[in-house]
Parts: sequence; structure tokens; C-alpha cells
Amino acid sequence: MDDTDAFLAAVLPRMREADTALHSGDPRGRIAMWSRVEPLTLFGAAVAHTGWPGIQATFEWLGTTFADCQSFVIEVVAAGVGGDLGYVAAIERTTASVGGRPPAPYALRVTTVFRRENGEWLVVHRHADAMSDESGTLDGLRQSPSGNG
Repeated sequence: MDDTDAFLAAVLPRMREADTALHSGDPRGRIAMWSRVEPLTLFGAAVAHTGWPGIQATFEWLGTTFADCQSFVIEVVAAGVGGDLGYVAAIERTTASVGGRPPAPYALRVTTVFRRENGEWLVVHRHADAMSDESGTLDGLRQSPSGNG
């Protein structure tokens, strides 16, 4: 197993578990996957923040917005690792309820950057944009409570 395969074996199961839970209303796994060591950046499909306080608040807010995750799949397009940095470029396909609407599918193009801290891969950057959202599922995420959407 090469370094990239070992990296993916470490991060993909955690990403799947955390994001499936997030899309069912539980942000704890997503929060646990993130570093607290700056710089930290989130360029989400609907909300952008820099710094842990804003990022954590965004994940907590998302937990109140998502529900009833029926499926979550990560299709890895590219990944790599060098030293203590690694990345995953992927398509995330989700079917979940957003803002109380019936569950509907959408897809995001996502790049996630990890930094190894004390032997653990933690997220330091996430960038996502809507790849397909014909149903308008993400419309309810266009404005966060803090006004930074």
C-alpha cells in the first residue's frame, strides 16, 4: 500500500461516516474531523468562513438544516499525500432533506485538504460547489444565520 492508499484508507471512512451523520442532522463527526490550528478555511457550497469559530458555527447550523440522509457517496476523482499534507478531490452525491423539504438528490464538487497533526489527519480546508441541483435542494442553504452565506 503506498502513501496515498494509506491516506485514503484513513480518511475516507471517517468522511463518509461524518457526512452521512451531518446530513441526518448530527454535525459532531464533521466537527471532530477539523483541525483547530489556523489557518482554516471553508468555502462551502453555500457558506464561506475562515477561522475555527465561524467554521464550527456553520457546521452546527448545517446540523439544524439537514435531516433524513438517504444516501451519501464519495466518488474520488484524485487524491494525493506528501509529508503531512494530503488532499481528496471528489464528487459527493447526497440525498437528504434540506430545510424541511422532502429528501432530494444533489451533487457537489469538493476538494478537502488535510494536515497530519499528532499522527491524525485533520481537515484544514474544504471547498465545495454545486455540480447538479436540478431540484433546488440547496436553495435553503444560501444564507447562514450569521449572514455570511
